Amino acid sequence: MSEAVNPIADKGKATQSVVAAFDFDGTLTRRDTLLPFLRRLLGGPTLLWVLFICSPWLAAYVLRLISNHRAKAVLLQAALAGRRVAEVERYAQAFVREYLPQQWRPWGLQQLVQHQQAGHRCVLVTASTSPYMHLVGASLGVDAVLCTEMEVVDGRYTGRMATANCHGEEKVERLKAWLTQIYGPAPDHQPTLHAYGDTKGDWPMLRMAQQAWYREKPWKAN
Repeated sequence: MSEAVNPIADKGKATQSVVAAFDFDGTLTRRDTLLPFLRRLLGGPTLLWVLFICSPWLAAYVLRLISNHRAKAVLLQAALAGRRVAEVERYAQAFVREYLPQQWRPWGLQQLVQHQQAGHRCVLVTASTSPYMHLVGASLGVDAVLCTEMEVVDGRYTGRMATANCHGEEKVERLKAWLTQIYGPAPDHQPTLHAYGDTKGDWPMLRMAQQAWYREKPWKAN
């Protein structure tokens, strides 16, 4: 494979000093996964009802009157509040096992596997949510999953986010914190970073990387 297709080339470096950070929806998968997951969890009629009651906030987001974080928070509150963690996990396991294998994007998955075979650390950095993303990470064998974590109290989801929505600049903050945890704060100990994304929300993370790929093509910040 030529260098234009295969971005994994770090000869002479310790493999654990290379990190590959992957967006999830649209980068490793063919489409967004949150609504398909909620459809499995809630059922079609209930999901339609949830979307209806959330429609003022969703419309405001489309019109750029409110943030991605606010619109998503309203949707997740309506969909998850009060649901038992064990119940949601059963649906999540089936979702990862039965739905996702049909949704993998071949190029993105190939890059992930090549990084893993080269001994690089791999991390998912995604706005998708914890009820299924940690199961996804386990199924892919990645080193970490940095996602939008949901709050749990007494074995039930409250519907509130336990972290900020892992989107845009928040991806940078979460990834920097993880890198510091693994490699320490010293600048000369930082790894070579590869990053993969498919939307403008990934651009801040791509700017961090020594090698960045956007929609399966090499990308450089303007």
